[in-house]
Amino acid sequence: MAGEKVTQAIFLIWSLLLTTSLGRQTNFSSFPPDFEFGTATSSYQIEGAWNVDGKGWSMWDHLVRTAPESIYDNTTGDIAANSYYLYKRDVEILKELGVNNYRFSISWPRILPYGRPDYVNPYGVAYYNALIDELLANDIKPFVTIYHWELPQNLNELGGWLNEDIADWFADYARVLFENFGDRVKHWLTINEPDVHCYFGYESGSHAPRIISPGVGYYECGRNILLANAKAYHVYDEEFRASQGGEIGMVISMEWPIPKTDSADDHEAVQDFIAFNIGQYMDPIFSENGNYPKRLIDRVAAASTKQGLNTSRLRPFTSEQIEYIKGTADFLGLNHYTSKLVYRNESLEGRFSVPSKHDDVYIDELRHPSWPVDTGFVHEYAPGFYSLLIYLKNTYNNPKIYVTENGCSTSTGLNDTFRVQYYRNYLSALLDALAEGVNVKGYFAWSLMDNFEWSFGYTLRFGIYEIDMNDPERKRVPKMSALVLKEIIRSRVIDYNYDVDPYAPSGAFVRTASIFTIILLATLVIILRIY
Repeated sequence: MAGEKVTQAIFLIWSLLLTTSLGRQTNFSSFPPDFEFGTATSSYQIEGAWNVDGKGWSMWDHLVRTAPESIYDNTTGDIAANSYYLYKRDVEILKELGVNNYRFSISWPRILPYGRPDYVNPYGVAYYNALIDELLANDIKPFVTIYHWELPQNLNELGGWLNEDIADWFADYARVLFENFGDRVKHWLTINEPDVHCYFGYESGSHAPRIISPGVGYYECGRNILLANAKAYHVYDEEFRASQGGEIGMVISMEWPIPKTDSADDHEAVQDFIAFNIGQYMDPIFSENGNYPKRLIDRVAAASTKQGLNTSRLRPFTSEQIEYIKGTADFLGLNHYTSKLVYRNESLEGRFSVPSKHDDVYIDELRHPSWPVDTGFVHEYAPGFYSLLIYLKNTYNNPKIYVTENGCSTSTGLNDTFRVQYYRNYLSALLDALAEGVNVKGYFAWSLMDNFEWSFGYTLRFGIYEIDMNDPERKRVPKMSALVLKEIIRSRVIDYNYDVDPYAPSGAFVRTASIFTIILLATLVIILRIY
């Protein structure tokens, strides 16, 4: 009889404890079987090797030499994460994470040192061939960004994105990539974050090419990017799609606006924020009518008239151009990091330069004090991500979406608990959006490793793998966030109770062993009490 009681007690304890320790994930929704995970990087931020094997100068190579004060810590991307030489290790850590995809960009001047296809650098082609082949050998699909802000310096000196000829230059460059890599690359992204690129490059002048042309260069840059994207899309569609069978999209960055108060002015401010920061690039490509949002057109035209100009600073598209641009993306590459409170009231009077984008839209932005932040500019507010995804579904006929960047910066160190919280909350918001039918096919964490963060240099760390930039070997070390993402990718669920110690190589094992140690001890106590 005692033996039977012992058996029943042991069975009861083990059943209860195993259910508690291993069954807790049943409370969470899971990602669909065909949902894909990846991480993202860009060439200038990680490759280094800035002047080897025939690579030409980019406008960032020029900027960090002629205006080093424009980088917070006076650093450069000359070596960065040294991925030009360490790409095999990069693929190893991707394999360790268990990702399906890797988004990286190709350096325009590494392929075309003089910007044009008169000369194609064989060493540049060989490098990207090796990277692509290494990825495919490890069952990782390449998602290739054609342009992530690395404009050849000689094309920059010809006007860069302010010269309408750049649409042809870009299409010619894209054709070279399709010819050399399209047999293996089936996912192309034309241009990364036009709004960010045009604002910091041609409005505020804090990024290369450091042209300060508020309210003029900003719009002209964006207009030419839309034309360049369309031209590259049509090149692929007409010359390569039938034989290569891939797809091509564009990467657009979007923050989500929330009215600061319930006033009519603040609700209008939200609509204007959307027109300028989302619709400026989404409407011409993804809306049924094409062209810029009417709010954007009207506000810039009214401000231009007020300033005594005969025409709007927002140069219109012709009807032929509108039709040419419309539909030129098979999918949306969505970059999202944070949300903003927006408002419009009398306090804005005289605050903005004239002309400028800020004066045209005439709103101001701030972060809610309750939204947490570790370092930098990314405040966590995951409900904004959900709202943005629902808006895109309802406004643009539920386009196919890949979340091509999402992440935050944290202080140095492997225990990046803030990033862990950020990823869990944003991925939970993504799951909620999937449940509402939003057509998101994949998610890329930004970034695979610490890298050169443009004007911030190395002062902001977005990587899930830490790199000591003073270490000549540039060793990649997984942070806590890498281990948590690895578990999410493996299990396809978000378990808020899952915990790891990045300083212990077998942290997950230790956690599991601790649970079973408790189970065994409890069993032993029961046995002793019965006897």
